[in-house]
Amino acid sequence: MQDQQILWGIAPIGWRNDDMPEIGAENNLRQLLSDIVVAGFQGTEVGGFFPEADVLNKELHLRNLKIAGQWFSSFIIRDGLAVTAEAFHRHCQYLKEVKASVAVVSEQTYSIQGTDKNVFSEKPSFTDEEWETLCLGLNELGKIAGQYDLKLVYHHHMGTGVQTAAEVERLMENTDAYHVHLLYDTGHIFISDNDFTSLLDRHIDRIKHVHFKDVRKEALAQCRQEGKSFMQSFLNGMFTVPGDGCIDFTKVYQTLLDHHYKGWIVVEAEQDPAIANPLEYALIARKYIDEKLIKSQPETVK
Repeated sequence: MQDQQILWGIAPIGWRNDDMPEIGAENNLRQLLSDIVVAGFQGTEVGGFFPEADVLNKELHLRNLKIAGQWFSSFIIRDGLAVTAEAFHRHCQYLKEVKASVAVVSEQTYSIQGTDKNVFSEKPSFTDEEWETLCLGLNELGKIAGQYDLKLVYHHHMGTGVQTAAEVERLMENTDAYHVHLLYDTGHIFISDNDFTSLLDRHIDRIKHVHFKDVRKEALAQCRQEGKSFMQSFLNGMFTVPGDGCIDFTKVYQTLLDHHYKGWIVVEAEQDPAIANPLEYALIARKYIDEKLIKSQPETVK
């Protein structure tokens, strides 16, 4: 029996990708949710193709599934707080209606993750003034999230201005810990800094949402050498599910347990579903979680 403080989910990005809607278009909502049930997960995150809240809630109820949260692209630096906050209110209202627990926020000003630029060498950076604007804005968005009984969790991400451990550190130092929390993503920080444990250890008290993303080292090396973009890299197989890559999640999971983490751990791996069958890889992840993480824990933490 697993720790009841932790909910296990799997993201829809293995079935359909919001950045490239043409891949996986044959996978509809019912197929996705039914696959998640077959693979033994408790829920998912909202994808860009998901329907209105009442329609989604019915499909979730039929399968006894839950929604963890949903990605929100913020443009606080580019558009200002007022415009961003208006869109974020709508975002949070939807999440409240589907009974989510977190709003996943990533600042997309200057982001190259949807472009053809080299994701390994052309990431953007912010000026001191832009950092101040971002951090003050995130504090306000965090307050908005709280109005809807949600936690704002910031997603450090390849190809953005908050990617490296040092940038996450600056964000954490200059935001209000009560309103701004951290989404810890193993794959993004491993690719960025070649280290996935330091960020976890340093900010464990701010982490309120977790993505378990694995990495194929050979594909990563090839993508880096060829200077591929973010989308080219995941199409080239850089990401995969836990148990199919090079990351040892046992240490990560133990750290979360040791610090009494409560919340979602969501398996997330951008792949081309035509190459990586979504249900097959969901089952690979579930097998790894059951055999290497949950069952390996002593009785006192099960």
